[in-house]
Amino acid sequence: MTEPGDLLLHYRLLEQLGRGGGGVVWRALDMRLNREVAVKLILGRIASSPEGLSRLEQEARALAALNHPNIVTVYAVEEAGDLHFLAMELVRGRTLDTLIPDIGMTLERMLDFAVPLADALAAAHERGVVHRDLKPRNVIVTGEGRPKILDFGIAEVQAPLLRRKQGDTQTLSAPSLVEGTLPYMSPEQAQGRTVDHRSDIFSFGIMLYEMATGKRPFGGDKTTDLLASILKDEPERASVRHPELPPELDRILERCLAKEPKDRYESTLDLRNELESLRHLDEMTARASDASVAVLPFVDLSREKDQEYFCDGVAAEIIGALAQVSGIRLASRTSSFRFRGTALDSREIARRLRVRALLEGSVRKAGDRLRVTAELVDGASGFALWSETFDRKLADVFAIQEEIARNIAEALKVTLSRTEDEALGQPSTSDVQAYDQYLKGRKFYFQYRRRGVELGLEMFRRAIEIDPTFARAWAGVADCYCYFYLYVARVPDNIQQAEAASRRALELKPDLAEAQASWGLALSTAGRNDEAAQAFERAVHLDPGLFEARYFYARHSFANGDPQKAARLYEEAEALRPDDYQCPTLVAQIYADLGQAEKAMAAHRRGLRKAEEMLRLHPDDTRARYMGANALLILGDREKALEWARAAIAQEPDEPMVLYNVGCIFSLAGETEKALNVLERAVDRGLTQRGWFEHDSNLDPLRSLPRFQALLARL
Repeated sequence: MTEPGDLLLHYRLLEQLGRGGGGVVWRALDMRLNREVAVKLILGRIASSPEGLSRLEQEARALAALNHPNIVTVYAVEEAGDLHFLAMELVRGRTLDTLIPDIGMTLERMLDFAVPLADALAAAHERGVVHRDLKPRNVIVTGEGRPKILDFGIAEVQAPLLRRKQGDTQTLSAPSLVEGTLPYMSPEQAQGRTVDHRSDIFSFGIMLYEMATGKRPFGGDKTTDLLASILKDEPERASVRHPELPPELDRILERCLAKEPKDRYESTLDLRNELESLRHLDEMTARASDASVAVLPFVDLSREKDQEYFCDGVAAEIIGALAQVSGIRLASRTSSFRFRGTALDSREIARRLRVRALLEGSVRKAGDRLRVTAELVDGASGFALWSETFDRKLADVFAIQEEIARNIAEALKVTLSRTEDEALGQPSTSDVQAYDQYLKGRKFYFQYRRRGVELGLEMFRRAIEIDPTFARAWAGVADCYCYFYLYVARVPDNIQQAEAASRRALELKPDLAEAQASWGLALSTAGRNDEAAQAFERAVHLDPGLFEARYFYARHSFANGDPQKAARLYEEAEALRPDDYQCPTLVAQIYADLGQAEKAMAAHRRGLRKAEEMLRLHPDDTRARYMGANALLILGDREKALEWARAAIAQEPDEPMVLYNVGCIFSLAGETEKALNVLERAVDRGLTQRGWFEHDSNLDPLRSLPRFQALLARL
């Protein structure tokens, strides 16, 4: 038992710094050189084995020869009595795991750590040293911000890369038991197989993912679940979690985290160079971002706190106006709205979104009065570039939005063309009451249940009564009637109303993406499939950021037997709206049908996580309840899945979509009679979309049953 003040050879122990399975680390004084060092006492299996001690000395000699500024230097391997220890460089600072925020680092800060760490790892690999326990806790960051890899305590010395033939992974030290930290292990390491430098690349990929997103790519509450996730799951793309991250990072992570070592980077130096190229990409983006802005969601300052939909509408209209100005690079609504309610300051948000400026604001709406406060903040300094408070009548909201957009362009020194100048003065409607009703209608429609869609239709109709030329409201009417035709009553009037409303929207604004998407949905609902696909393609072209265009197009593709296209469109839609729980749950089933089990399970986990988050915020969201139940069942929690399914029916016992989806859950769970009962009730209540009954693999256990065949005949 060692105590402060003990002398080990010429090292006096001063303070215990930490303890782990492999040893105890002390701050000590090297009395010969009069300098403080770190002394790591070796414990456990290595200390009790002559073979382990021989291996430790061999590895320490290799590490001592590295002399890399981002690797903690090993000075000596020593022995005092029956104690064996390493004398190492003493580094003061914080471990990397304590510096990773919950929502991840900016790309710039991540690269500040990742590039030198990859460089250090490459140097170790060139000398045949494989770390085998890479994790943020084994990286210490000095007060000057320099990261250093430490704790090569279970490292393994192999033939140096420069002298190794490709594919040769023979170790110089004896094979070991499974060692390391499970959440950061490669598949081959977790299975106890022989590892080489590419195992470190996998572990480093996990660290990169965690630095970028704040979350590890593989998870599980139990050891067996975590192990299964490492061996089988394809992680969610980092840019899905954080849309401001570049797709180039996704590509790097995908290669690092490949299940088979042969599919990873052949050398860590290649990985380091790719990371460095990301830094150049970030610098180029920053240089091109002098006229770049992100519009954050406006804060609701009304007394009742019931105007969030209106506040979001104001911010969205400003985004729409700025999108028409070619000289401004604009962060997407999906990216900027993700920071709603965050405690991060403006400079940090701007760094994450890689924009020069942020627009922040608030809205207070009372009767026919409106107060809008807006401030354009410089992302580097945090100082205001422009700010103003508008205290006017509610009817002036469009003029306020236009004025804010013009002031942003002026503050960013962007000159408007004549066409852009005219476009800013043309709001989608000139009547604020119509606008208010439209915003409410969209909120209700996306509840995606009969009562919500009925209320949405009522709001859209009111908007049109106020302003008959409001094209977006006409598109909303069309969407509602499509829903009624598919899920309430398959009667000619519903499809005729849908076609007429979407056609009217196109007549008013042929280049309105929402109108094209609604026209595509109406055509799809009517069975005019080729025309529908053309309309959806046109909508995507007009507004690549419109969630509804890809979401409707994905549903159309699935119902018409094109699962590959549907999967791609669902993935793209999810990237546009990262908090949406529908897309990952729906695409998971497609991946399962295509035999892509790993992708299916990863998507189910994403969908369940997002559904749970939605239910925490809105416990009455029945759609989140039954879609989450489906994911629970696939992921193996049958009892909880059935509990959620029963709760969904209890909430909305006559809603066709609830009945259909719960029927799918009962079918998968082997509850055949219950499944048929609720599916028949769904059809009785108006659900008539035969394509889903025909193509939905959740219903495969029922297909040979006479009752199911009779149900198909009814459709």
